[in-house]
This record gives sequence, C-alpha cells and structure tokens, in this order.
Amino acid sequence: MSMPKKRRETIAEYYDRRGVLSDLVEEPVEFALDEELREQILKGKRKRRLKNLSIKLDAAQILALRKIATMQSIPYQTLIRKWLADMIRKELRLTA
Repeated sequence: MSMPKKRRETIAEYYDRRGVLSDLVEEPVEFALDEELREQILKGKRKRRLKNLSIKLDAAQILALRKIATMQSIPYQTLIRKWLADMIRKELRLTA
C-alpha cells in the first residue's frame, strides 16, 4: 500500500498558521528610482488615468492576494496591476 503524498502548504495557510509578525525586521530600507521617473514624480508630471475593471475572483484568491500584498507592504490592487504589467511585458517580449 502506497503512502498518500503530503500536500504542500500554501503561502496563505503558512501565514494563517504562523503569523507575519515574526518576519518583520526593523531596519532601514533603501529604495531606488530611475532618475527620470523620480523627476517626473517630484515635478508632478507623472499622471496616469486608471480605468475601473470588474472581474470575478474566488474568495480564496482574494484572500491570498491580500495576504501577499500585505507581505510586500503594498495595496492588493497595486500588486494585481504590477503582476498584470509584468505578464503583459513578458507576453509581448518587452523584457529579457
């Protein structure tokens, strides 16, 4: 009789069980921006018009998105936009 394979724990399950506070580190964080982008932001010239889009997602997917976004310290909608932009660039072969 073969042993059943052990199911791998998801990120959401891991943090539900363990919590996130033990992973927090209190030390300075350095951020770097492209100089052109930095100038656009400082001068207020970087304006994007975002359009609303409705999609239906499974409740578990939304929970996972929110947890991942929390772990990355960004809003979950920003995380979704980042992932979409990354995949668009990849599919259109705009990045190496």
